[in-house]
Amino acid sequence: MFAEHGYHGVSVGELCAACGVSGPALYRHFASKSAVLAEMLVAISDRLLVEGRSRVAAARERADRTAALTAAVGWHVEFALDNPDLIVVQERDWAALLDDARDQVRRLQRRYVEVWVEELRRLRPELEPAVARARVQATFGLLNSTPHSARIGRSAMAGLLERMAMAALLAN
Repeated sequence: MFAEHGYHGVSVGELCAACGVSGPALYRHFASKSAVLAEMLVAISDRLLVEGRSRVAAARERADRTAALTAAVGWHVEFALDNPDLIVVQERDWAALLDDARDQVRRLQRRYVEVWVEELRRLRPELEPAVARARVQATFGLLNSTPHSARIGRSAMAGLLERMAMAALLAN
């Protein structure tokens, strides 16, 4: 509902009706509508970080030098294609988060960026950390555009995004 109507376009009553619960039931689990949004965005960020770390660690075992970075890219492409609504909410409703939740999401996001930066700098050690970080964040912009750009089949789009992301990250 947040993706379709925006955080401010959805009432607590509408959330409760969509979930099949009463207002008091919702408030037993969440202090406010803002807490629902915070839980969603914190959970997204945590999931990206945990799974990203896991896939990178597993890929490091392979002989291919680019396997870990490729695994990180593949994970994010998979997430973006499977969860376009979550990306829309993250982009559009970020400002509705309370400061504590915004700080928590930012901390998780920074850790996720650093997973990518570390892998990129393994392949391109000459890159200054700030440059590597800028490449990673620009690549996220590309990958997170999928709610607006995924106009071909899922498999074709995944392949296209993976190739474009690796090219952007490793470009000279």
